[in-house]
Amino acid sequence: MAEYERVLLVKPEVFVYKIPPRQSNRGYKAADWSLQAPDWTGRLRVVTRQQLCYIKLEDKSGELFAQCPIDAYPGVAVEPVMDSSRYFVIRIQDESGRNAFIGVGFADRSDSFDLNVSLQDHFKSEQKSVELEQQQQQPALDLAFKEGQTISINIGNKPKMARPKPAGSSGGIGMLPPPPGSKIPTLAPPPSSLNPVRGRGSPVRVPAAQSGPISSTNTQPSSTVNCFLDLEFGGPPAATNVPAATAVSAVPETIDWLQF
Repeated sequence: MAEYERVLLVKPEVFVYKIPPRQSNRGYKAADWSLQAPDWTGRLRVVTRQQLCYIKLEDKSGELFAQCPIDAYPGVAVEPVMDSSRYFVIRIQDESGRNAFIGVGFADRSDSFDLNVSLQDHFKSEQKSVELEQQQQQPALDLAFKEGQTISINIGNKPKMARPKPAGSSGGIGMLPPPPGSKIPTLAPPPSSLNPVRGRGSPVRVPAAQSGPISSTNTQPSSTVNCFLDLEFGGPPAATNVPAATAVSAVPETIDWLQF
């Protein structure tokens, strides 16, 4: 079965350099290379094959010059130099499995940026795929109720909140203020010793009743009625045979003033 390659990046021009051995563990420097005289010039392709990623260096005819298998990025297979963003050190491998380190670089910084982004995106997607497979392999949690299984829920009583007391109350039941717009009725003043009758200007004094028993033969209702009419309309007293003192005495002692 033929193996298919997926192309991630193609750069038509790349420079290859022979590099001296590393002098320290700090990293490589492009200034130590002969940057003006590259040892080989060709094109660069980043491809994937069966979850493996490769950097392939090919000439203009498409013949393979060298390839770099990448198992992680950043890692030992592809390492940026310390003094430039346009150059890298890659680990190439031949068919027999022997490894060698060479330097590669680009004339434009955007080409080196594209190489970084393509490698980072590839390994991020591979990491997500691995995590997804691990989740699918884990047994699913069975949260369903078993036969005869029950649960109980204890709902506590909610605490009763105290109702706020009206301002100014000192306990007990207070009186509510009248609603807005209502009128408070005005109470009439208590009767005084002097009170005009029906708006007349001069008060009428009723003499106190005489002491002693009142004879039933001398008391006539008509005299009392005439006395009331005289006070109301101010007309002359009606003629009667009953003395004035006896007629006045028929008025109860508790009435000092008459008011209609």
